[in-house]
Amino acid sequence: MFMQNNQVNDENMREISFAEAIREALAEEMRRDPTVYIMGEDVAEAGTPFKVLLGLVDEFGTERVVDTPISEAGFSAIGVGSAMTGMRPVIDIMFGDFLPLAMEQIVNRAAKIHYMSGGKLRVPIVFRTTLGAGRRSAAQHSQSLHAWFSHIPGLKVAIPSTPYDAKGLWKTAIRDDSPVIFFEDKMMYSLKGLVPDEEYTIPFGLADIKRSGKDITLVATSSMVQVALDAAKKLEEIGLSAEVVDPRTTWPLDKKTLIASAKKTGRVIVIDEGYEQYGVTAELAAVIAEGAFYYLDAPVRRFGAMDVPVPFSPVLEDQTIPSAEQIVEAAKDLCAV
Repeated sequence: MFMQNNQVNDENMREISFAEAIREALAEEMRRDPTVYIMGEDVAEAGTPFKVLLGLVDEFGTERVVDTPISEAGFSAIGVGSAMTGMRPVIDIMFGDFLPLAMEQIVNRAAKIHYMSGGKLRVPIVFRTTLGAGRRSAAQHSQSLHAWFSHIPGLKVAIPSTPYDAKGLWKTAIRDDSPVIFFEDKMMYSLKGLVPDEEYTIPFGLADIKRSGKDITLVATSSMVQVALDAAKKLEEIGLSAEVVDPRTTWPLDKKTLIASAKKTGRVIVIDEGYEQYGVTAELAAVIAEGAFYYLDAPVRRFGAMDVPVPFSPVLEDQTIPSAEQIVEAAKDLCAV
């Protein structure tokens, strides 16, 4: 069953955290399909460093929740091979910064085998990993690299912003016959939200309007959705109505919803925590500029992470991440307030 946020009956909802929603989705899919298993560093007894998978090994055992040596290239290759031969692995890459270690398996194997085999082979695999700064983890554990994988044909990329979206997108990812890169913002695991009791999935390539508005559109991804919603509240106080749109997947991308919102409001700001240069903000801005050109009253503005390695210093790190205050000032400028 697929349900949009505004189609859910509150009587069938309960409030759980982002982490709990992910754990629920994985557990339910592992119960439903015995070919689903999880492999990665510290996924079993430790439940990952963020404890998101805690308890899964108790139910499913070490044959389906598998701790590995520290070799992303090695266990990613095992995952790709097992996916080609009938399994549905979830390969846990502890930090998104470690994805380059598995780049060969993801970009040159998983993404291309279906096409190179003339459609005879599929790789139904999910690479689970993190993005986002703000945790004081410095340059090698704080990057948001989802633009890399959105650039590669053959891969799908999911970036949820709420517990509801996380659970629904996870179920879709595991059931998809294509390789999926699933990014979770490490600063959002404690975020609470309403999630249905009943079964549901969220299709890839379907954006969600988190907040309706008429004066300006804020297109935001992952944790930046919460920043955009905060900015929208502040803008409301000065009489500006902001619409907040969450793509939910960077590929496939719901261009139609982005363009329709831009046509409706005439002004757009795009916010993403990846590096701004050659990043997701540039692609989303280009899609909107091309599709809604004659409806725009101002150029599309964009905010991404500062183009520097993420500093360890809290004061400096906070300056590299887009803020609600920056978005408010840009919106006021675009709307001539």
